[in-house]
Amino acid sequence: MTHGSLPEPERLKRGIKDNLVRLSVGIEHYLDLQADLENSLS
Repeated sequence: MTHGSLPEPERLKRGIKDNLVRLSVGIEHYLDLQADLENSLS
């Protein structure tokens, strides 16, 4: 959790809501990422 230490008002001020999903991607092929997301969300 990258912003867990920030107070809620500060997170909201920065546009970081509790339902935010952060994706960190590297050099993977986009179809691999798509398949991984589909598998994890189904």
